[in-house]
Amino acid sequence: MSESKSKLFNDQGELVIPKPVVGRLSLYLREVQHLIRDGRETTNSTELGRLLGVTDAQVRKDLAYFGQFGHPGVGYRCQELVAAIKNIMGTNTAWNVALIGIGNLGRALLRYKGFHDQGFQIVAAFDVDDRVIGTQVEGVDVYPIQDLAKIVMQQSIRLVTIAVPSHAAQAVVEQVVEVGIEGILNFAPVTISVPSQVRVIGVDLAMELEQLAFTVVNRDSKS
Repeated sequence: MSESKSKLFNDQGELVIPKPVVGRLSLYLREVQHLIRDGRETTNSTELGRLLGVTDAQVRKDLAYFGQFGHPGVGYRCQELVAAIKNIMGTNTAWNVALIGIGNLGRALLRYKGFHDQGFQIVAAFDVDDRVIGTQVEGVDVYPIQDLAKIVMQQSIRLVTIAVPSHAAQAVVEQVVEVGIEGILNFAPVTISVPSQVRVIGVDLAMELEQLAFTVVNRDSKS
């Protein structure tokens, strides 16, 4: 691990960068990529702050956790900043991902092109339904869950997306942990338990709508 990378973790291997900062890195990356598509070569903290609704000082503070990326009198060179953020996020190289669960949500995830655009390729899907096992969905082969260990090794898969019913999520998680998966994106609306070395991000769409409703209701109550 490089010196710059090692500063992001403490002696126990825990990330020391505040979680909101890591979240904003992805937002900075998206906005700079949009600027590049619009033909822009440079940007600055004021513009990025305005686009994301934060201060220019916050932008500079966030990026300063990871190094110095600006140029005096120029600001940030867009291509350089994109490359630097991808290196920080670990998406400067492609990631093979497995998807478990080929229901409506799983199929929608397979159709989503944003994964590929950011360096993530779903290379294998798994299910327990004999009607889909052995077929292709959106060009991705569907395997029985019993083949998980073999396919994970063959395809060098380190990340898994889970889109199974909540009652099945924990059992599936235990299977993917057993075969050496290091990161789980969990769309099942339930909290799952994993060993400390495995990272989990949960996406509960209903919870996100609850949070949105809360902000709308409380905004209206203040007006």
